[in-house]
Amino acid sequence: MSVQPGSYRLGPDTATLSVRTGRTGAAAKAGHDLLMHATAWEARLELAADPAQSTVELTADATSLRVREGTGGMQPLGDDERANIHQAIDDEVLERQDIAFRSTAVEGDGTTLGVTGDLTLAGTTKPVAFDLTVAGDGALRATAAVTQTDWGMKPYSALFGALKVADGVEVVLEGHL
Repeated sequence: MSVQPGSYRLGPDTATLSVRTGRTGAAAKAGHDLLMHATAWEARLELAADPAQSTVELTADATSLRVREGTGGMQPLGDDERANIHQAIDDEVLERQDIAFRSTAVEGDGTTLGVTGDLTLAGTTKPVAFDLTVAGDGALRATAAVTQTDWGMKPYSALFGALKVADGVEVVLEGHL
């Protein structure tokens, strides 16, 4: 492992936890692909010399997701639309329930660790796996693909279902140890 074994804590001051969404449906051109950041979260990494002894945990306040960017669409994403998106996530998608991840297995060597664990979204816990890459300078990146319906979540839709948020979203953690 290129990083020293030890305990590391990450949060909004040292890293970015982002969610990227896409759009689908007959009216997809009207919607936006979104980049959202969680503004209240914490991750703890216990990295051991033997990767199998390492653990990764993350908790996030689901109501802290904020739209940072909206690309595509027929019009720029305005403040009212951002507020409506935030409200829909809180009320309809994540239902104001905190997000949690706890690793159940870590394997690998060098700079990439394969992490498997339990992710809790909207009150449902399911397994998820992703790679965690740590560079020699402590730069860290992890990307996980999440299919909303796997967790019992209904992807947001509008215009009588003609505009939908794609079921698959990308969750990315980037920062420095």
